[in-house]
Amino acid sequence: MVKIAIIETGGKQYVVSDGDVVTIEKIPAEKGGKITFDNVLLVDDGKDLKLGAPHVSGAQVAGELIKEGKEKKVTVIRYRQKSRYFKKKGHRQPFSKVKITALP
Repeated sequence: MVKIAIIETGGKQYVVSDGDVVTIEKIPAEKGGKITFDNVLLVDDGKDLKLGAPHVSGAQVAGELIKEGKEKKVTVIRYRQKSRYFKKKGHRQPFSKVKITALP
C-alpha cells in the first residue's frame, strides 16, 4: 500500500507520498537542507486513516530542499481607454522544490 499525507504550507495544501518532488512557495532553507512540515492534515497508510482537527498531533513530514528558483514571467497590464492610462508590470513568483523523504 502507498502511504500518503496531506500537508499545509504557504497557505496551500499538498498531497504527498514518499519520494515525491513537490513545488511549493519559497521557504527559507539552504540547498540540500532538511525541512520538516508540522502542519499535517491527514495521514493514510492503507490500513489506518488519521484525520486531524485541524492537524494530526505529533505527525511530521520530512523533506529535502532540491532547488530554488522563479517561475516564468507573468505580465500584468492595466489600461483605461480614452484616458492615456497604461501600466505594464511583470512578476516572477519564487518557488522551492522539495523531495519528500519520510512520512509519519
